[in-house]
Amino acid sequence: MRAVRYAQFGGPEVLHVADVPVPEPGPGQVRVRVTASVVHPVDLLIRSGRFPAPLPTGLPYTPGWDVAGTVDAIDPAVEQFTIGDAVVGFSPWLRTTVGAHAEYVVLDAAWLALAPADVPATEAATLPTNGLAATQALDLLAVPAGSTVLVTGAAGQVGGFVLALARTIGLHATGLARTDDRAFVESLGAAFLSCSDDLTGVFDAVVDLAVIGPSLLDLIRDGGGYVAASPPLRPEPVRGIRTFALEVRPDGSRLSELVKLVTSGDIPLRVAGVYPFADAAAAHDRLAQGGVRGGVVIVP
Repeated sequence: MRAVRYAQFGGPEVLHVADVPVPEPGPGQVRVRVTASVVHPVDLLIRSGRFPAPLPTGLPYTPGWDVAGTVDAIDPAVEQFTIGDAVVGFSPWLRTTVGAHAEYVVLDAAWLALAPADVPATEAATLPTNGLAATQALDLLAVPAGSTVLVTGAAGQVGGFVLALARTIGLHATGLARTDDRAFVESLGAAFLSCSDDLTGVFDAVVDLAVIGPSLLDLIRDGGGYVAASPPLRPEPVRGIRTFALEVRPDGSRLSELVKLVTSGDIPLRVAGVYPFADAAAAHDRLAQGGVRGGVVIVP
């Protein structure tokens, strides 16, 4: 099969398409024929050699976390999927280094969910990692309906999901974003706060996706909550504020709930561009330029 690979760290030019063996599913696993995957900022960080922690295996790597595709082979013990099912899910790459930028990928069945009906795979692929990051951030905060939540980086991929999910569970969200993102933030039922303005107000909780850091604790009421998108930058608790580090985990059950919200129209999916394997370097360049307001999608 073909896969996007790199055998040395460096710029986007180290990416190339290689022929690698087709993987076989092990116990409790499913092989997915990949229709679409997504490039994330962490992929750029790892490819450049700047990731700050050891990885479980050495080079070469196939990058890619999210996958939308069809079930191609199944371990006989797996009962929830059948051959030909359209599925979405993600590989916890930092744990396994099993990349989804390939024609086939093998994942645990528990990490997958049936894909949303009548949604193109290029859109469906943008859901798993970022959607689960958003719902797990709100799970960590565990604030009741009616609470106020400030979301920094609100127009980004995870931020958009947080705003949409906050609305579905009755939270009053405020999105901190650039001025030209105001319409998007408000379309999700959130109040808008420009990142060019002074940060003021008091909130029950903060989801800090822009990695602004500990200064945001001044905006949180005593006993509130703070989720850091960058685990090493989780501030120490003060005034009873609970602080958490967000480390997204695959969860097929929660992903199925998100799929239902996509189908009902409660969660919008956004695609910034679609690139074939041969143009993987261009996809990395696009994401590195910043200001991306949708998934940068890779297709075989």
